[in-house]
Amino acid sequence: MMKCYDCMEEGKDTEAVAVCIVCGKGLCMDHSKELPLPVSVGKPPNVKHLHNALPRIMCNYCLRNTIEDGFD
Repeated sequence: MMKCYDCMEEGKDTEAVAVCIVCGKGLCMDHSKELPLPVSVGKPPNVKHLHNALPRIMCNYCLRNTIEDGFD
């Protein structure tokens, strides 16, 4: 089973429940952040945004060093 990378650095042994989409390290619930990824279909000028966004999981480090607005 994959372990949480950040927990291992803290000396803990926690199973990972997700993988960061940027760096690929395993993450537990405490070290992961879920952000909605807006989904749109169509071509301009007929672009339609879907109601349900896709989840994206990032570690705290990548989240701090990534411009969130760049994904929108």
